[in-house]
Amino acid sequence: MTNPAESTPIPQLVLGTANRKKGLELAELLAPYRIVVWTLADLPPTPVVDETGDTFAANAALKATGYATRFGQWVLADDSGLAVDALGGEPGVQSAYFAGRRATDEANNRLLLERLSGVPLQRRSAHYVCHVALADPLGKVRATAEEVCRGRILDTEHGQAGFGYDPLFEIPEYHRTFGELGLAVKGFLSHRARAMRTILPDLLRLLDSGT
Repeated sequence: MTNPAESTPIPQLVLGTANRKKGLELAELLAPYRIVVWTLADLPPTPVVDETGDTFAANAALKATGYATRFGQWVLADDSGLAVDALGGEPGVQSAYFAGRRATDEANNRLLLERLSGVPLQRRSAHYVCHVALADPLGKVRATAEEVCRGRILDTEHGQAGFGYDPLFEIPEYHRTFGELGLAVKGFLSHRARAMRTILPDLLRLLDSGT
């Protein structure tokens, strides 16, 4: 006799990001749950969705809906970045391209330090922002969440874990940057982890129901 649990389809989810390290972070956060997780690298090649929105929410929705309609799958996408108070919220939605469209993490970090040259530590407050959007296979956004993680920008890089501005972004309570804390701690404290915890109940409910 067939066990009904064995015949229940396992929910599938595509992570709508071309950033390998970001995809690994998202996949790690979803690992404890009964979900088959795909990245764009696992699927047929497709053009990257242009992030033309002027907010994190707009870009996350563009990616989620764009990839969902292309693949006919549930897609979770995020848009995230760094907002530095002394720079009026920059680099913001341009975080990945702060030093230009082909900028590397190293180039972005160098420019950030240049822009903050002479600014004392007590005025280097900043926060990471993450907006996540879940789209159904028809391309309709069904759930969203946005969370932040507050810290400050140091004047030199510390640690090699993470990516982006992580070696410069210090959590004052820990006296460590995300580059030093590593994935386990970042997976609890980060803006992305917080946004995932917020959206997770809706994500699990929608994937389980399939509607």
